[in-house]
Amino acid sequence: MSWEYLCDLLSGVNKYSTGIGRIWVAVVFMFRLLIYVAAAENIWKYEHDEFECNIKQPGCENVCFDHFFPVSHIRLWALQLIIVSTPSLLVVFHVAYRENREKHNQKLYKNPGKIDGGLLCTYLISLILKTGFEIVFLVLFYKLYNGFKIPRLVKCDIRPCPNTVDCYISKPTEKMIFLYFLVATSCLCIILNLSELSYLIFKHSLKCHLKKYMKKQQ
Repeated sequence: MSWEYLCDLLSGVNKYSTGIGRIWVAVVFMFRLLIYVAAAENIWKYEHDEFECNIKQPGCENVCFDHFFPVSHIRLWALQLIIVSTPSLLVVFHVAYRENREKHNQKLYKNPGKIDGGLLCTYLISLILKTGFEIVFLVLFYKLYNGFKIPRLVKCDIRPCPNTVDCYISKPTEKMIFLYFLVATSCLCIILNLSELSYLIFKHSLKCHLKKYMKKQQ
């Protein structure tokens, strides 16, 4: 996927999003995606080959690795980025549908520069989905790896290991730094989504209240 295609894909979202929404796009694609591609992917690239145990019992090392790393960090992060970004397509599809209707001189919104009407509902749904997916993946990370930590040494006593063996994880400090960074950016995205959601609901409620007040005054 080229950057030009990515910009075209998100143009509908940026056009109708608030300033907070534009910050979210920057955080996801400038920090999370670039960090993933440029650094994190290389760090975890050979995680299985660099996982060593102090015993050469056939099968022991593989079983221990699967126990402590049931799902690869890097693949789970890639899946998280894809799923978290997917709800934004709802807004893109809504905008594309609206623009197609406008070609036939059927205006769906009086002012396309503002989030209103059906687009507002679609946008709020996308924010709720993005926030929910972020929380689900954070909980999933925590449950799968028993917290957001990478120990230097793990002890394994799973068969076919004959006894409790020591297994060593390569570059734990480096992996820990990127783990904390990616978790922090995920939490930042949750805060941005909740802030934008609250802002839009407050703005829409205030607008409705002012309309009712003006009608009463008239």
